[in-house]
Amino acid sequence: MKFAVRYYTKTGNTKRLAEAVAAAVGVEALPISEPVGERVDVLFLGNSYYAFSIDPEVRAFIRSLTPDKVGRIVNFGTAAMLNSTWKKVKAEADAVGVAMDAREFHCRGEFKGMHKGRPNEADLAAAADFALSVAES
Repeated sequence: MKFAVRYYTKTGNTKRLAEAVAAAVGVEALPISEPVGERVDVLFLGNSYYAFSIDPEVRAFIRSLTPDKVGRIVNFGTAAMLNSTWKKVKAEADAVGVAMDAREFHCRGEFKGMHKGRPNEADLAAAADFALSVAES
């Protein structure tokens, strides 16, 4: 199975998760400014809520994907207050015909003093374990 990891971050929290996910599946974590060049079975996509939605750059990245390049998206991310971006990402993926895995990884991220030190080492280990469980299924 071929994997890719892309992420969008403003604070660095999601980048840290992306690096843990990528190390677990043996690829490099890249920002969404790097297109998916070759076909992958699983695209791990890291993102977060910004102003109660996914960032317009994430939306545009998902809209650039095609089913012949990406088998399915696996969502992961961090947030200080809101939880999953899964529904927002799925709506964009559905619009371009790319499958969305029902599983995702989410943890708290530090923002303006809230959730200090998150994601922490336990969060990073859990993200890596999550990625391995997806890779093995």
